[in-house]
Amino acid sequence: MALVLMLAAAGCGGGNDDEKDKATTTATTEPAAAAAEETDAAGCVIVEAPEPRGPGDEEKPPAKLSGKAYTVTLKTNCGDIVIALDVKRAPKTAASFASLTDSGFFDGLSFHRVLADFVIQGGDPLGNGQGGPGYSVVEKPPNDLRYTRGVVAMAKAVVDPSGASGSQFFIVTGEDTGLTPDYALVGKVKSGFGAINKIITQPVDGPQGVPLNPVVIETATLEPAL
Repeated sequence: MALVLMLAAAGCGGGNDDEKDKATTTATTEPAAAAAEETDAAGCVIVEAPEPRGPGDEEKPPAKLSGKAYTVTLKTNCGDIVIALDVKRAPKTAASFASLTDSGFFDGLSFHRVLADFVIQGGDPLGNGQGGPGYSVVEKPPNDLRYTRGVVAMAKAVVDPSGASGSQFFIVTGEDTGLTPDYALVGKVKSGFGAINKIITQPVDGPQGVPLNPVVIETATLEPAL
């Protein structure tokens, strides 16, 4: 907003009617530029760690999506990651992931595990790898599934059956994890490897890869694929 100050002074010109002693001064000020966001060495915006939300109580979603192709965009403090859901080969898991996205479940959650040559893992409302949405889905992964760079799949506990999933997911960052096809398929990264590269350069604590700087999913958005 421009601030305009107009100052007028009356004349005292000793009886000369043609003389004008009127002065007008206009001053403008520009709004201060917004402060630049502070970033870390990798280029991720520095943010506060989200508070644990407690166990989820989401309703179990429909068995499959009505459309044929969808993407999920994860807006993180390190950049955007776009995931193409594999509706054809993993209809139940894709429907669950889409439902959690559409309900806002992933908004404000973190990537609690970052392993540069393996996976980055998120989607836990507790933020420690122990939480879930309050339901589980079981869908056998494709027999030929390989967890190579960019593949997105669901995490599960060792005691869970093959293809079981809740809300925790991982994005493969290594060339090939060598995992057996026991983890439910979600889809594959369509774009956003720049953001992933920023995430995997974060300093971590311990063998589980707990990031020292919070990596947060600010919003997750579901859209039909074009």
